[in-house]
Amino acid sequence: MTDNYLIITNSNELVRIPTDRIAYILSDGDYSTLVQTDKIEKMFTVSLGSFVKLIELQLKGEAEIFIRIGKSLIVNKNYIYSVNPNKQQLILSDRHFQYYFELTASKEALKQLKAFVESTFKA
Repeated sequence: MTDNYLIITNSNELVRIPTDRIAYILSDGDYSTLVQTDKIEKMFTVSLGSFVKLIELQLKGEAEIFIRIGKSLIVNKNYIYSVNPNKQQLILSDRHFQYYFELTASKEALKQLKAFVESTFKA
């Protein structure tokens, strides 16, 4: 279990989510939907850019577990299972396949993600 939490608050509500339970955040303009590994979804009136700032501010060095992909997606890099730029497909899963998410993103964004992931495994 993680000791790190992301806290999102507004005038009506406070949500405190362990970072290892966040699979991805999908944005549509000024609205963002945070999807947890158990597939619970929570919508916020926060742009993706604001989410990035919130993550960096609260998590400091731990913020690196989240990667922004293109204009509308942030993923937890610990759950990246498959990146296929040609199919514009990104699959997130835990190592036991309890959680499975199939997402789409632009070819260019996924090419960059693939290169980034490959570079992290080079010695």
